[in-house]
Amino acid sequence: MTKLKKMAPFSTSLCALTFLSVLPGTAMAGSVTIEPGVEPFDTAQEEEAVGFRNGSLVAVPIPTSDPTLGSGLTVVAGYLFTLDAGSKPSGIGVAALRTSNGSEAYGLAANFAFNNNRWQIETLFADANINYDLFTTLGELPVRQDGRIIRAELSYGITPDFSIGFATRYLDTSISPGGSGFQIPPPFDQFLNMKIISPALVADWDRRDDTIYPTKGFNLKAQVSHSYTLEGLTGDYSKGFVNYSHYFNPITNGVIAARASTCVASDDTPFFDQCSLGATDAFRGFPVTQFLNLRSVSLQVEYRHRLTNRFGAVAFAGAGQSGDSFSNLSTGGTHSAAGLGARYRVSKKFPVDLSVDWARNNDSEDQLYIYVGQRF
Repeated sequence: MTKLKKMAPFSTSLCALTFLSVLPGTAMAGSVTIEPGVEPFDTAQEEEAVGFRNGSLVAVPIPTSDPTLGSGLTVVAGYLFTLDAGSKPSGIGVAALRTSNGSEAYGLAANFAFNNNRWQIETLFADANINYDLFTTLGELPVRQDGRIIRAELSYGITPDFSIGFATRYLDTSISPGGSGFQIPPPFDQFLNMKIISPALVADWDRRDDTIYPTKGFNLKAQVSHSYTLEGLTGDYSKGFVNYSHYFNPITNGVIAARASTCVASDDTPFFDQCSLGATDAFRGFPVTQFLNLRSVSLQVEYRHRLTNRFGAVAFAGAGQSGDSFSNLSTGGTHSAAGLGARYRVSKKFPVDLSVDWARNNDSEDQLYIYVGQRF
């Protein structure tokens, strides 16, 4: 299989830029009618057209579903092009989102790769008005979070497999009760209006055979950031996470994928930037706001099987913990989930799947996810 080194991030930005910017780790979006949008991209790659004028236009409606935002639709339009023959595709795109719980957002992304992928630039702007449930000692409280984000990342490839980079994020966000008759309780009330700038160091060691549908190899990704509070009641804070994913191909058409993740945040971290199951680790089974804390660890395993050229199926399971310190992780118990999923290959030339997953957690709650690609 040809290794498409990091081809996916631009499409990820288009699908997720609208709500990943404000909430941690919301599920990727998915599409039922992506084939017309994918075909021009396939053709452009097959012909190896180089240069901005030789790009392809992609327009995709994307149905979405996840337990945090509900069901909805994301509309994506992008222009994909290749700056030089040795680099992955670059792109410029816009997206708009609306979901069943009243959340809405729009965003723009522009990513560039050049000099044989030695240099990569990723930029993002998003404006979002998001409704979700905040899990407190008083129960689940509906809140509304408005946010505007600007993010930019520059990375340099030291080797074809290893890159390091610098990223910065500016976030202007406000939070208000989503219903009448209550106020947001402490400690959440100290994060209601904030302006934050977050420089970060990122590193990526990628030995997968394919970045869209890997069958063997591994990917180690890490990020460490220090955020400066420009406006708000809390002080500066730091956060870091590490994701290690490994892939095996034990039988024909079968892949075992596993991910181990950990996250650390300092004491003054706002709740919407804290660690949680589903945030930086893409864990399925719980809303990403349910287990917010300063530490988290998780382990996930998934078996993927191709039934035909177009259809596939998966079975997955995972377990994780969160707490205010690593020594207290077990205090809140171990949270687990397992489920089944279906895959439909939406591209004839690249292994891009529409994914529909059903997950049941240890609280006997069912969750539905619809997105494009694999969860990790």
